Amino acid sequence: MKIKEPKGSNLSSRKIRQPIVTVCGHVDHGKTSILDCLRGTCIQEGEHGGITQKISFTLYPTSQLKKACPLIEKSGIKLNLPGFLLIDTPGHAAFTNLRKRGGSLADLAVLVIDINDGIKPQTAEVIKILKHNKTPFLIALNKIDNISGWQTPKDKNTSLKNSIELQAQNVQSTFMERYMTIMGALNSHGFDSDLYYNVGDFTKKIALVPCSAKTNQGIPELIMMLCGLSQKYLKEKLKLNPDAKGVVLEIKKDKSTNYIEAILYDGQLSKSDEVAIANFDLNSEPIISKIRILEEIQPLSAKFLPKNSVQASTGIRMQLVSKDEILPGMPFEIFKDNLQELKEKFKKEISGNVKTDKQGIIAKADSLGSLEALLVLLKQQNIPVIKASIGKINKADVISAKANLEINELDAIILGFNVSVDDEAKELIKENQRISVLTNDVVYKLIEDLVELRKQKQNEIEKKRLMELTTICKLEILHSYVFRNTNPAIFGVKVLGGKLKKDLNLMDEDGNKIGKTKSIQHEKNSVDESSEGQEVAVSISGINFERVLGDKKFLYTDIGEKQFQKFKKNKDLLTQNEIKTLQEIAEIKRQEKGKEDWGV
Repeated sequence: MKIKEPKGSNLSSRKIRQPIVTVCGHVDHGKTSILDCLRGTCIQEGEHGGITQKISFTLYPTSQLKKACPLIEKSGIKLNLPGFLLIDTPGHAAFTNLRKRGGSLADLAVLVIDINDGIKPQTAEVIKILKHNKTPFLIALNKIDNISGWQTPKDKNTSLKNSIELQAQNVQSTFMERYMTIMGALNSHGFDSDLYYNVGDFTKKIALVPCSAKTNQGIPELIMMLCGLSQKYLKEKLKLNPDAKGVVLEIKKDKSTNYIEAILYDGQLSKSDEVAIANFDLNSEPIISKIRILEEIQPLSAKFLPKNSVQASTGIRMQLVSKDEILPGMPFEIFKDNLQELKEKFKKEISGNVKTDKQGIIAKADSLGSLEALLVLLKQQNIPVIKASIGKINKADVISAKANLEINELDAIILGFNVSVDDEAKELIKENQRISVLTNDVVYKLIEDLVELRKQKQNEIEKKRLMELTTICKLEILHSYVFRNTNPAIFGVKVLGGKLKKDLNLMDEDGNKIGKTKSIQHEKNSVDESSEGQEVAVSISGINFERVLGDKKFLYTDIGEKQFQKFKKNKDLLTQNEIKTLQEIAEIKRQEKGKEDWGV
């Protein structure tokens, strides 16, 4: 619902907040360097070093923006923004836990791409999520200084466009070839793009800003683009509402105390307010708590200072009175005795974003946003999910995966994005070897591994069905191990290809029918089957070993022509040794008069 503005109202009639900007991209493409560059243009070297490790967000006030980007003053832009709130989450998450109701928590994103490296799988996953969340973004084409022969101008007043045009012809050609390759790749993701100074309508094209975090070239242009886009396209979205709303980023333990690091993205929050935090269990009430300590991140600093009241957009740290467990990624709002209203609102938000299927795998992640991102990417791969939750992989997850063994073995998989496996679950997994657990803190790698594992499992399931008819097998007769000559004949064999099973019909290398395996013994124990490379004793009824097998070297599965053709059709499921054994069986069968075309 749009709030009706009074006549003659302008931006100052209702305060506007800082746009929230997330910087994302492949871990090796200089995401952190770009962030350090944005901050480092106006902070002391001493503080500069450790900032990325210490904090999740940086307050970047207008006064510092103007210092970092003289272009703002030169171009005569009247900056109405109070600054920016820059978000930096660890490389693996990059952007994924930045969600709020109705889309992305970030108003804008800067996608960092190494111009020399192009779009990598991790970059592609980021683009998919930005597209899904409908987050407007621009692209920092980083590491232009790594283009062979690139000259960084000595005069800092040289514009980026002029600098590109002043490069040697061969350098310009390399630059154009690389940026056009990236434009083509973006086009395949459904985005038109061009160099920022060629873009007329930023709602239709993604702006590419060539830059170097190392030499600082292009960074003022990047800042100017962020300011211009925010001011032109985000005005209405940035107007503040009175009620405080935010998202929990992390839960940090400090000695015996738990602190919540969060982003306040709307409204004003006072230390005297009560807050309601969503519960992942939709049947449970939201967590209602008073605030014991309220702190705000300081501009361009890693320090938090105690405050009586804070206004969005900002990074905050809270210590709550309530001891209830709070999960990362959860939304929170100011509590005004409106429990039922908030319960419905939170329920709608979480159930709307975490949708599961009637059957499928089990998915776990470290925060609500990460879980949502994981589910989006799984849906794009057509991989169903029956259960999705936040936190470590636990006993209940293993029990769910075990139940899947009965329904569909392909779904007996637990997927963990940036989470570990608890000890109880580890023990259960050891007892259930058919359950697979995949964990990774890089989402595209996790999906890649899952697709490969499911393909492998599917092949195993199909092969199992194929082998239920009969088994391919080649045995070498071990003549020095004849334990009984007849009734039944018991002797040693070595499995050279495929699998030996009980009740298997065997023939010799000349195609003579020998009989059925009655039993198999391995190291004096009866077994149902034995694998390639094993030496075992077999018993076969109705033959005299000396007479029938005394001069024979090998035994093979005696299979029918239809079975052979079925194996041949599914040979992608067979090992190289099984294929070789199958060929030998066909050659033996074709030796018989009139069967020269057997199996063809």
